Amino acid sequence: MDVLVNVAAIAFLAAMAVYTGVFVASTLRATRLSARSAEAEQEYLRERVAGLMAHRRFERERTELSWNGFRKFQVARKSLECEGISSFYLRPHDRKALPPFNSGQYLTFRLNIAGQPKPVVRCYSLSDSPKSDHYRVTIKKLPPPRDKPDAPPGLSSSFFCDQLHEGDIVDVKAPSGHFYLDMTKQTPAVLIAGGVGITPVLSMLNAIVETGSKRETWFFLGVRNSKEHIMKDHLSAIARENENVHLHVCYSNPGEDDVAGEDYHHGERVSVDLLRSLLPSNNYEFYFCGPPPMMNSLAEGLEAWGVPESDINYEVFGPATVKKVQKAPEIKPAEAAAIEVKFIKSGKSCAWDPEIGNLLEFAEANGVSIDFGCRAGNCGTCITAIKSGEVSYVGEPGEMPEAGSCLTCISVPKGSLELDA
Repeated sequence: MDVLVNVAAIAFLAAMAVYTGVFVASTLRATRLSARSAEAEQEYLRERVAGLMAHRRFERERTELSWNGFRKFQVARKSLECEGISSFYLRPHDRKALPPFNSGQYLTFRLNIAGQPKPVVRCYSLSDSPKSDHYRVTIKKLPPPRDKPDAPPGLSSSFFCDQLHEGDIVDVKAPSGHFYLDMTKQTPAVLIAGGVGITPVLSMLNAIVETGSKRETWFFLGVRNSKEHIMKDHLSAIARENENVHLHVCYSNPGEDDVAGEDYHHGERVSVDLLRSLLPSNNYEFYFCGPPPMMNSLAEGLEAWGVPESDINYEVFGPATVKKVQKAPEIKPAEAAAIEVKFIKSGKSCAWDPEIGNLLEFAEANGVSIDFGCRAGNCGTCITAIKSGEVSYVGEPGEMPEAGSCLTCISVPKGSLELDA
């Protein structure tokens, strides 16, 4: 009997020892996890506070250093990035400090081009993170349209790439635009570029890296082959040196000497199917810029994937249409014929044709000249006074024009209309 009691006691003590050990180990693990969680929370709060303080400083400097109208800038440096694409480093002619900008914004230029009756206004995205002494834009010389090979190449892009040299002076407006990355947040981001559309999202990527942000970042670049692989070495270095950056380069038509795994990662176009195969989820903020077909496909595909509209962000220049651009109000042919658009200065009166798209293109089709820059409602160059009538907007204005005026590049008439053009 005593033996049995001793055996039971020993077994009980052993069990208690095991339980105590497990309990202590579990407690220690829980304590360590709790400590790590607290440290992570403290680190998040520190980053949040630092971000908010940086944002306040940013807003103060932008207000103090910004300017109205056009300012003289000198081309301090011109650099060929790859075939047909050059970067321009612009320093203010007065050498005063520059205001910071939100990465993703653009500059508006007024260009004096020989043979043109008046200055040409165009917008180009900034391609680098903010610097106090210079801005950078990266511009591709646009070739003639594929369906019009005999047409001249892009007017302003040819001027930049062929005629503008180091030391030359250009007129520039302060940075503007609503397409930019909120640097006070740490939300995971997916940045997507098609060709030279890399410029605004490269600005975002550079800002993430240079500020030391550890936000999860995926960067997708789509080009045809290595001849168009813009910023190749720069992107590779960023991905190599920053574990939070995941780089994926797509070649749609690799050259004979292009090596998969070295020059590029995917022999296909950037698509939502590719994103779905690589991203852990759709819980990201998406920013993209590129050719209209790519942007349309991405916008529609991301929406179908269940990405909230507030997380789908893009930049448009030129006569492109993407998801957030509203459709023009449907007008029956008989109603359209009854809508008369009068151009007062030009002395022309025309029946509205909704198939043309917007008032700027309608004016051009009828021989009426209206200045324009971006053709996407961003730069404000095409603003025109309304003498009578009202318009509807088929795109989101970068900034709503004053009452009694309209941005003709993204508006259509509600009814009969008189414009001061």
